[in-house]
Amino acid sequence: MSRWKASGIHLAISLTLALCVSALLYLLWFPPPYFIAAGATGLMLLIVGVDIVVGPALTLLVFNPAKSKRQLRLDLSIIAIVQTIAFAYGLFVICQTRPVFVVAVVDRLRIVMANELSDADLAKGHTPEFRHRSWTGPLLVGAKPGGADTLKLALQALESGKDIDIRPQYYVSYSDAAESLMRHSRSLSQLKGLTPVQKGYLQGLSDRAAKQGDTLRYIPLQSRKTDFAAILSTRTNRLVAVLATDPW
Repeated sequence: MSRWKASGIHLAISLTLALCVSALLYLLWFPPPYFIAAGATGLMLLIVGVDIVVGPALTLLVFNPAKSKRQLRLDLSIIAIVQTIAFAYGLFVICQTRPVFVVAVVDRLRIVMANELSDADLAKGHTPEFRHRSWTGPLLVGAKPGGADTLKLALQALESGKDIDIRPQYYVSYSDAAESLMRHSRSLSQLKGLTPVQKGYLQGLSDRAAKQGDTLRYIPLQSRKTDFAAILSTRTNRLVAVLATDPW
């Protein structure tokens, strides 16, 4: 077997594994419309790049038919171990940064990642669904402080940086926060800086919604790195799409 054939076989195996991971990310951990907003694109490119490039490239480099079978097995085993460690680490990082809650707070939505919540804070959630990190995509919830807690929470947020969106003890059902969210939502005509592709996509969404007697509006959607425009249905008050554009 030539080194090119060996590298090709390794590449085919790596591609299969990469497709499985991509499906896991896109369909389970970062489901639409949160894939881009939660930063999954860069994470997927990182882990797929390591999986597809590093392993087959190393196989191409070290494989030599003139080597003994024992030496070839040793070389390929080392490559497999290195690739497995790199892949496992990448998967661990992605797991830790998967979105587990999308929190409605007055006039915006906030994506909360798994590693932003401590076990101690999760234990304070009022219902079981607020006490664990979702493995099947983020749970849409609201956040409301008790009347006496509002000022105290604001002061604590200034001191510690832990605002209400990462305090499960203040989580409520999304329906309890949707009215305030929709009251602060804005007309799609106020979105600026859209690309022609985004305008066409938004028009298509609006046309389909209109046929169902629905109207679309938007609200800012915040993640740790950047902000997006979350498109909401006025009929269901639910998120229907996310646009990578400045919502402010």
